[in-house]
Amino acid sequence: MSQSLYIEDWAGWSANQILPADSAHNLDARIGTPLLPAMLRRRLDNAGRAVCEILALLDHTGDYPIIYASRHGDVTSSLDMLTSLARGDELSPARFSMSVHNAVMGVYSIARKHHSPIQALGAAGDEFEALMCEALGYLATGHKAVIVVLSEGEMPAEYADYAEHCEQPSVVAMRLTSHLGRKLVSAPCARPGHPTPLDIMAWLEAPDTWLAARQSWRLENS
Repeated sequence: MSQSLYIEDWAGWSANQILPADSAHNLDARIGTPLLPAMLRRRLDNAGRAVCEILALLDHTGDYPIIYASRHGDVTSSLDMLTSLARGDELSPARFSMSVHNAVMGVYSIARKHHSPIQALGAAGDEFEALMCEALGYLATGHKAVIVVLSEGEMPAEYADYAEHCEQPSVVAMRLTSHLGRKLVSAPCARPGHPTPLDIMAWLEAPDTWLAARQSWRLENS
C-alpha cells in the first residue's frame, strides 16, 4: 500500500461475551445509553443490534463514512422467507426489506440521522481486504477517519455443513485514519485465510501476531 492505514480505536461483540477480553474494547463494557429505540431494535437480530451500538461508540461525531461487510448477512431471515414461500405463505414487504444486505446500515442511519457515505459489501471471505481497500479510498479523498465493521450472524443448521462460517454471531469495528493510532502493515501471505470477526478480535488483542487474510497483517508497536 502506498498510503498508510492506522487503527485509532476498535470495539467488538460476541454472542458468548468471551471476546473481546479487554473491557476497553468490549461493547458490553463500553455501551452507555443504547442508540436504538425499541421499535428499531426489534427489527434486527443480536448481531445487527451490536453493529449499530458499536458504530455509535466509534463514530462519535456522527459524520464519518461507514463501510459495513458481512460474508453471509442475515441468512437466517432469508431461510425463514424461503421456508414460508415453500409453505405457500405470502411474504411481508417489511420482512423482506430487513433481509437485504444493507438493512442494518439503513436502521443505523435512521437512528443516528447519519448522512455521510455508507457502503455494504460482501467479498466471499475476503471482507477484511475489501474493507481496507475501501477505507484507503475514503481517506485519500480527505476524510479524517473511516469506520469499518465486519459482522456475522447465526448460521442456520440447514446451511452449517455447506458454508464456511463464524462459530458464533460476532461483530468487530475499527476507526481507521491516515496517521493516528497504531499503524497497519501488510506482507504477502503464504497461506491466505478468511478471517471472521472472532479472528480479528483475537488478533487485535495479540498485536504482535499476524492476521492471515488475502495478505498477512500486523500492527506496529506504538
